[in-house]
Amino acid sequence: MRPGVVKTLVLTEPLPLTAHPAAVYLDSLAPGSRPTMEQALNAIAALLTNDKCDYMTLNWASLRYQHTAAVRSALMKKHAPATANKMLCALRRVLTEAFKLDLMAATDYQKAVDLSSIKAKKRLRGRALKLDEITALMGICQADKSPVGVRDAALIAILRCGLRRAEVVALHLKDVDLATGALEIIGSKNETDRMVYMPARAIAAVEKWLKLRTRKPGPLLLPIRKGGELQWRRMTPQAILMIVRKRAESAGVERFSPHDFRRTFCSDLLDAGVDIVTVQKLAGHASPVTTGKYDRRGEETKRKAMEKLDIGYTQPRSPD
Repeated sequence: MRPGVVKTLVLTEPLPLTAHPAAVYLDSLAPGSRPTMEQALNAIAALLTNDKCDYMTLNWASLRYQHTAAVRSALMKKHAPATANKMLCALRRVLTEAFKLDLMAATDYQKAVDLSSIKAKKRLRGRALKLDEITALMGICQADKSPVGVRDAALIAILRCGLRRAEVVALHLKDVDLATGALEIIGSKNETDRMVYMPARAIAAVEKWLKLRTRKPGPLLLPIRKGGELQWRRMTPQAILMIVRKRAESAGVERFSPHDFRRTFCSDLLDAGVDIVTVQKLAGHASPVTTGKYDRRGEETKRKAMEKLDIGYTQPRSPD
């Protein structure tokens, strides 16, 4: 942006949080979603002002169609379609708040938010993990007798139950019931609390970690210093990613993302005949349609399913 244009986009004086469109929008989100969307808004603010503003100092109400169209173009070049569309969604929501707060005229608002979504490629990303890959990952963790190995085994066991990274790091000791294997997910992405149940082997991995961690209140999973000292604070989603990548490399498993555990979770349950609505509730998806997109069972599963379809054709007998 040109210097003169940038100047007009900077707030001349701070707005109270209750009248700041970005602050009002972020406050409406579930705790797990706020950091991601705040980061998105900061990136948009920096893009519009040549790194002069963050989300609090940008004058969102001064944005017009030429600004938002430029943002869309820049995001389309820099990010994957899903990420770019998520950032555009945040932008539209902030402008909606600016309109509701009487900071934008209706015509300016309607033009500014009139942005088409960025089309994604048809090819689905991610993959389902095979059982031998999961076994290899757990084996590497169990072979590591240090506190880190015990914690990572519990971490992978929990990820295997279909939780998002943000949900895993948000778990507290009070959210776990070892008697039933229940994990209570509070403040999930869709703002709907849910209960997930660990199978027996996952319970055993978490139980072993708790013997080391103790029953002291606080986050379930903890960062660990090199000397084995537990740090009584939450882990970060980025730390989960790094741990999974490190264990995959050690186990000789093809690189994958923590989110692929969710894909595997959905696929395995669907493959086992669990109905899609139940899988949807366990995964915490807003709609069964979303759950269906996570199905990575492959062509062989489809072929076997078609074997069960009766078309009423009688196989002719071979002549004697």
